[in-house]
Amino acid sequence: MNEQRVPPSSDLRAWLGLLVVLGPVLLVAMDGSVLFLAMPRVTEALAPTADQALWIMDVYGFAVGSLLVAFGAVGDRYGRLRLLMAGTAVFGAASAGAAFAPGPESLIAFRALMGVAGATLLPSALAVLGELFPDPRRRARAIGVFAAAFAAGFAIGPVVGGQLLGRFWWGSVFLVNLPVAVLFLLLAPVLLREVRAARPGRIDAPSVLLSAAGLLAAAYAVKHTAAQGPTAAAAATGAAGVAALAWFVRRQRRLEHPLIDFRLFRDRVFTIAVVTGLLPLAAWSAAAYLTGVHLQSVLGLEVDRAALLALPGAAVLTATCVLTPALVERFGRRAALVTCHFCVAAGLLLLLATGVSGGIGWYVASTVVAGVGYGVSFSVVADTAVAAVPAERAGSAAAIAETSNEIGNALGIALLGSLAALVFRLRGPDLAGTLDETLRIPGLAPAVIGEAKAAFVAGLHAVAATAAVLHAALGVLALRWIPKPARRAAVPGAEPPAPDPDGAYVRP
Repeated sequence: MNEQRVPPSSDLRAWLGLLVVLGPVLLVAMDGSVLFLAMPRVTEALAPTADQALWIMDVYGFAVGSLLVAFGAVGDRYGRLRLLMAGTAVFGAASAGAAFAPGPESLIAFRALMGVAGATLLPSALAVLGELFPDPRRRARAIGVFAAAFAAGFAIGPVVGGQLLGRFWWGSVFLVNLPVAVLFLLLAPVLLREVRAARPGRIDAPSVLLSAAGLLAAAYAVKHTAAQGPTAAAAATGAAGVAALAWFVRRQRRLEHPLIDFRLFRDRVFTIAVVTGLLPLAAWSAAAYLTGVHLQSVLGLEVDRAALLALPGAAVLTATCVLTPALVERFGRRAALVTCHFCVAAGLLLLLATGVSGGIGWYVASTVVAGVGYGVSFSVVADTAVAAVPAERAGSAAAIAETSNEIGNALGIALLGSLAALVFRLRGPDLAGTLDETLRIPGLAPAVIGEAKAAFVAGLHAVAATAAVLHAALGVLALRWIPKPARRAAVPGAEPPAPDPDGAYVRP
């Protein structure tokens, strides 16, 4: 009730600044999903191998996720606006490079550079909101808009990509980033101010290198083995990746100021929250990618029509993200997390009704039902993670929650996508590593084409069933581990109720 009075000119500047900040946020989110419907066109133009196709999809997410915490610290020390502008400039340049990439290797490299730049944008953009909105109430509203924009970016990425591909060549899905980047670079110096924060300790460069190298090496081993079978080189690379990640974890436990404070995972509610940030994004990215291929390469739909079919799910996801905070205040985070996982599980199971000759209605129903769960996940993860830990560790908790989203997006393609590739390799005609590569082989008999499409659908079903089981299990854990909201009678004249262990405010 003691809301600070803000001069109208200052308030206008703050909301205009928020609109400008949302540009990079939308870019980072959209580019995590914009290729889901574009990959058949990319495959047709650049002819990547099976594991190259997976790298094109997820190297961006790995780069963002592995560097997010480190670049948050860099912005604290050297200036968040400066880092935000540099990151936007590099993101735009890398997008132009990706649009005109002559081969799969160069596209992977530019996607990785886009991920590095994207890692500079999210923590810096969120931090700048604190300077724009010093009043807590306005800041809370602004962060809600920020979260909704991020969710909407992920949701509409495939739709935007599909509509562009219906009119232009595949590189247009990257060129769309340039106008937004240029507009931000022109307006940011006028509407935003530099922000720095004193932060203890130094950035531990070995930790950054160990986490990035470990994730990439382990992912390479999984994808190579799934697509081409086990080899000594893949096994050695995977072992090196696991060793690097183990070393990273041990190093964090010894550092005074670690990149990731693993002691936070001793709290069960925090652990559930972080896994809720990771698993739904993994399921969503894998399902969106595989169903995009199913609609186009199996059912033969044009890419712009496939994009329109994704609209209902995108609308539900975005609306759920906006409405969830009010529902959480009434029913608690426990109910929200349980609802999230069971909705995603139910939506994924609907994909089991899709087939070689149909399933469009089941696909739309799947995106709508699962979209409720995905929207809840976007909205509650960070708040739940922060509420579960002491106030002095809130920054570390928020950083881990943000990182879990991006790593989940990458792991969905790396692990669940590799499961689909493995099923296709074992059940398909064994002529190529992917369905699109197989269909490009001239002179295929109808029976072989049918066998290849059936193998791909089997892989899609395996991924949907696996992710659904994982979500159902996590929903059960949330029921068991997160305490129920305590009920207390209202006392006239008493102080407002404090948050219960679930983080929801108890109402009489």
